[in-house]
Amino acid sequence: MEGHCSRSLLCCLASLLLLVQLSTEQFQVIGPRHPILAVLGEDVILPCTLVPAMNAENMELGWFRTTFSQTVFIYWNHWEQTEEQMAEYRGRTSLVRGCLTEGHAAMHLRQVRVSDNGMYTCFFRHGGFYEEADLEVKVAGMGSDPQVHIEGPEEDGVRLVCKASGWFPKPQVQWRDLSGNNFPALSETHSQDTEELFSVEATLVVRDSSVGNVTCSVLNPVLGQEKAMAIYIPEPFFPQASPWKPAFAVILTMLGLLLLGACYFIRKAHSRRMQVRQEKEHQQRLKKQEQQAKEEVLKAIDELKADLNQRKAAYLSAWRKAPLYADVCSLVDWRKEQFQAWSVTLDPLSAHHWLSISHEKMHLSWKDPSLLYCDEKCSVLGLKGITSGRWFWEVEIENELFSKWTLGVCRKDVRRTGNYLESSQRGFWVMGKGNNKYFAQTDPETCLSPRQDPCRVGVFLDYSEGDVSFYNMIDGSHIFSFPPISFSGALFPYFMLRYGGVSMTICSMASGSEGLPVPLNNFSPLEEILSTPMEGFSSGCDVNCAPPEAESLLLP
Repeated sequence: MEGHCSRSLLCCLASLLLLVQLSTEQFQVIGPRHPILAVLGEDVILPCTLVPAMNAENMELGWFRTTFSQTVFIYWNHWEQTEEQMAEYRGRTSLVRGCLTEGHAAMHLRQVRVSDNGMYTCFFRHGGFYEEADLEVKVAGMGSDPQVHIEGPEEDGVRLVCKASGWFPKPQVQWRDLSGNNFPALSETHSQDTEELFSVEATLVVRDSSVGNVTCSVLNPVLGQEKAMAIYIPEPFFPQASPWKPAFAVILTMLGLLLLGACYFIRKAHSRRMQVRQEKEHQQRLKKQEQQAKEEVLKAIDELKADLNQRKAAYLSAWRKAPLYADVCSLVDWRKEQFQAWSVTLDPLSAHHWLSISHEKMHLSWKDPSLLYCDEKCSVLGLKGITSGRWFWEVEIENELFSKWTLGVCRKDVRRTGNYLESSQRGFWVMGKGNNKYFAQTDPETCLSPRQDPCRVGVFLDYSEGDVSFYNMIDGSHIFSFPPISFSGALFPYFMLRYGGVSMTICSMASGSEGLPVPLNNFSPLEEILSTPMEGFSSGCDVNCAPPEAESLLLP
């Protein structure tokens, strides 16, 4: 009996170790090195490979266009998901399953269209780890045979027209004689129909009556294939030469020589008269150049003054945005003076069904306390959005050592279902903690090293400047600031729990003067502060901070 229990315990431990190994297994996704050629109306395969090779049957696989919202195909939970698939790909995609166990996955795309041309992204996710790769599809199609006809006489030759339609991409037209020599086209025009297929019309004027046959060829530059049509031009189609032309040419030549001689003598006489005028004009130019030089010097002085004024204004603006501080605590005090407190309440209608929102809508936790892991992100938004101004709010986080959470701001129209991705490129400006490490959700992810665990985080949003910053409200230190960006639309406070014993509480901003707006000019001029650098600063907390060195007066 004891031996049987020991064997069962060993089996359980082995299964647990295998599960941990699978959950931490990492991989790379490799796409084709060269563009994939797809012929209009036919089928094409879009392959991707896992390195190292591993079984992909239990992974989430996806093919997308330029963004994750443009879904081409998704395979998840052993099923092909069609809810988020783009309408133009429904019924035309399927998964090639033959080599999934060896790490090879491919999407089968049927009946290729012109709109299928361009870049794709294949996406592999296993547990909390994912990778992606780009691949390019080049669509090409042969159109109709060229149609060539004689349009009529043109000056001293014959005008030919060549037409073709239904080609992709834009075709190339060449005119050749029987020996294969090329003719330069007189004109070539292209147009596209509603299905984005190209039509071409090219014209040529043939002046040599001995040419005989002329060939018009239309080439597809991607496939390297062409279609051609030849036409015979009878000699009577060319205009007949006039017997007066040689005599007329001789007369024109003689008249030209007489005109050249007359021009020479007239020019020689005119040059003598111009010498005196040029001397006068030279003196006038010298005076004008001197006047222009004086004006340019005065203009340069004015531009230098304007540049100095602009630099001074920019320096003052940068000083106001990056304040002087005597210790780390006064930095947060300064930020609070420039920002208004935003009263955040949670919106229960936007909350994930596994989250619990308190009655006063200020506290967020797991609905089931025993649920310490979730295979998807569980998030909730603030009730009111921000479209202008400078605002801040504070959040207290209670979490265990190994837990995952994020907070910040996001746009309302972002995707928040399933295991979605958080990054500034997708409308999320958040920081958080996972696997006992702090990070900011940039692209790629930025690792953070706060001086101490931020159990109370201040979120500062300057909408007009496009700035989102995070501060540790316990020691007043700066955690992270996203690069400035131009916002559009409302931004909402964002809170997310993923796993572990974690809860969040929004700090009340109703009391004190923190919620009142403070004019931006309520501080001393730069010259006064620089003359007395130690006056007017206090830490506002029980931290005895030493004055920083001169080179560290600005916030990094």
